[in-house]
Amino acid sequence: MRPTHPVWAVLITVVAMLAQVIIGTAPVVLLLDRDNVLYRPLGMIGITLASLGLVYLIRRLGRQPWRGVGLTGSWRAPLHLLLGALAGTAAVAAANALSVAAGVAAWQPWEKVAAELPYLPLAIAFALLSQAFPEELLWRGHLFDTLSGRLTPPVVLAVVSIGFGAMHLISQSSADAPVERLLYVVQATALGFACAAARARTGALWAAVGVHTGSHLANMLLPTRDIAYGVQLVIVTGTLCVTGLLILSGRRRDGTAAGDGTARTTAPSLFRR
Repeated sequence: MRPTHPVWAVLITVVAMLAQVIIGTAPVVLLLDRDNVLYRPLGMIGITLASLGLVYLIRRLGRQPWRGVGLTGSWRAPLHLLLGALAGTAAVAAANALSVAAGVAAWQPWEKVAAELPYLPLAIAFALLSQAFPEELLWRGHLFDTLSGRLTPPVVLAVVSIGFGAMHLISQSSADAPVERLLYVVQATALGFACAAARARTGALWAAVGVHTGSHLANMLLPTRDIAYGVQLVIVTGTLCVTGLLILSGRRRDGTAAGDGTARTTAPSLFRR
């Protein structure tokens, strides 16, 4: 089977997601101590560079044009990134507020939050370069484009969301019980759906990167202590799904729904390329 076949494309993406972390951090792990001030910055840059290199190689092997990943150079790219970040932040912030109101979580003490604020730019950069950008480049960039040539838009949305969520079975989190770990995977799938919706709505990658980054930003600005973590995961899943549906609910300039047609059709007015 060709590397662009849906089955192979998904498997290659899974392997590449693991490989980008190993390859990207290998020089730092081998050459620097963990307490070195450059350890984390160089590690996150390494992951992004590894992701770019791997995706470029995969697409060359599949004879796919680079432009298909959606890294447009339009002046609207920063706007897409910002709007996506606002959407992702709002979704998780609303979930955190609802969780506190429902008694399944509690706000972190303000003193602890304030102490971390000076490091917020570095934390955002770390979330962007070590997770949001490289993961979105693979799943909502390369894989989304690859599958769009063979599958219907709803199936593409499902595959890039469920596949991404399944990878979180091996992620570190506060989930310990089997049910919580399953709910964590479901929550990651919902995040993947919101990011995929942003890619489908805009036809470009930047809004998806923004949504992913914003989900981390909300937990930096409004962190919580879990009381009933499983219930909180259900709430986050709900707000992320609603966010994805709202993103998809816009209409294009030709009057069709944002999710209709292929991923590379005309974008709607709010996120127009």
